Amino acid sequence: MLTVSGRAPITNVRARIPMRLFILDGPESGSRVVVDVATTGEAGPAYSPGMELIPRPYGHPDVAALTHEVQAHYRELYGGPGDESPVEVADFEAPTGHFVVGYIEGVPVAMGGWRRLGDRPGLPSPNAAEIKRMYVAPSARRRGLSRVVLAELEASARAAGIDWLVLETGRPQRSAIGLYRSCGYTEVDGAPYGHYVDSPASVHLGRSIL
Repeated sequence: MLTVSGRAPITNVRARIPMRLFILDGPESGSRVVVDVATTGEAGPAYSPGMELIPRPYGHPDVAALTHEVQAHYRELYGGPGDESPVEVADFEAPTGHFVVGYIEGVPVAMGGWRRLGDRPGLPSPNAAEIKRMYVAPSARRRGLSRVVLAELEASARAAGIDWLVLETGRPQRSAIGLYRSCGYTEVDGAPYGHYVDSPASVHLGRSIL
């Protein structure tokens, strides 16, 4: 049986998306975050209410299904085999990482995670982590869900003692770059962690989350 252990109103100022987070705990699935994303009015987009963010191991079937989708998207966008940056299930196991899947009415529609990078030369902090596998399914886009996932990743990383988040993306992913820049991410040195750091299409961003 799930019980509500707390709730906190959050307003995404940049996106003007009022959100309420309902933190639920249950023995079967661990902590859950239910996000009530309110509508912005008749003139704005229709945001989906009640996306539930559930921590999942990276090897979970829902993660595998969404990863298959995003890899297909990368193959179409970039050509070739998709994203070949090394990712291991253990990368996202506590205390070295964290991964969540977002559900609407039980259907997995979004995901994202972070993994600690350790004390590597060139990182902005020895307590930095890398954002990986941020994705929203096409059927659920334009509803503000990527911002919800990103906010949860930042909050969970901060609670785990992470003070910087960094990421690698590509210039063709203009929506992703726009999302991160609007949330305060700026250019950082990608050499310590970027698998595609030598590609002219690569973009490396980060920000302090303190």
